[in-house]
Order: sequence, then structure tokens, then C-alpha cells
Amino acid sequence: MIFVGGLLGLLAYRLVVSGRGGAVVAAVREGKKPKAPSFHLKVIWQRPDTWPARYADVATADRLSTGELRGMPVVMNFWASWCIPCKREAPRFVASATANKGKVLFLGVDVQDFTSDARKFLRHYKVNYPSVRDGTRSIYDKYGLTGVPETYYLDARGRLVAHTLGEVSVDELERQVANLERRG
Repeated sequence: MIFVGGLLGLLAYRLVVSGRGGAVVAAVREGKKPKAPSFHLKVIWQRPDTWPARYADVATADRLSTGELRGMPVVMNFWASWCIPCKREAPRFVASATANKGKVLFLGVDVQDFTSDARKFLRHYKVNYPSVRDGTRSIYDKYGLTGVPETYYLDARGRLVAHTLGEVSVDELERQVANLERRG
């Protein structure tokens, strides 16, 4: 009986948490520009190669928070090393981060993964921007993710202005980055 009660409680909690994330996705889809859900995550890949010098300390710190990204537009890609579409799109993000060096911050968020596998993936694809790791499902749920890859685009004020569900094409990525640059 206690076990069943515990399972029901866990299910209710998951529905409430996933509902919050779903509300974020819906707000972005409706053009409402909600504030990006906050996080303070472990940096697993300290590569400030494409970030402006003033953000180098943030990129190479032990932990990174969403608030530290304000002032620049951000492309935030949620990925995992075992994800086939993530492997296909990784070179696109590396190329776009290079092409937009100093104008847009690219940030990877590794989810549902082992840190060692994530670092191997990042090395293999020569990722030139920082990546953090969500070792729990808290960020996954806050952002309303349904799988990987998913990508959010944040304006310089830290608001979510667009969302791509699934693998990002070159055209989609270039269009969204151009929109971010126009917004400043």
C-alpha cells in the first residue's frame, strides 16, 4: 500500500514538473519570450574558443549559470553522446560557432549521459564552445524536453525566443542565429 502511494506521488510530481516545462515550450511557440529557466551546472568542456574574451572566465569556471550568459545571444543545444541525430548536427554547431565567433554564445547541455562519454564525443567533434552537464532530470524537465537533440535560442536579455525540436538543419541554424544577431 505504501509502495502504491509512493508511486502515485512520484507520478503526480512528474506531471507537475513536466507541465512546467511544457508551459515553457508553449510560451516560446506562442512568441511570448519567457525567461530561460535558471540552472547552475557543472562545466564539463571548458572551451571558450568562440566566446568573447569577457566571457572566458564563465566558460572556464567549474560551474555555469544562465544569469552569467546575459548580455549576448545564446544558442543552447541539449544533446547526448549516444544520440545519432546529435552526432549528425555536432559539426553544424561547431561551424556556426566559428562563423559567429564573438557575436553569439554557443553552449552545449549534455543530458542523460556519462561525463566520460560526453567528453569523448566533444573531443571527437572538436567542439569549440563550452558544454555543461545536467546529471539529473531537473533542467531537462524545466525546459520541457521530450528527447535529444533540442535547441533553444536566447536573446541577450536571457529570454527564450525560439526552439528547435530534433536535429537542426544548417538552414534552420543559420536562420535562427541571424534572428538572434538582429535582436542583439
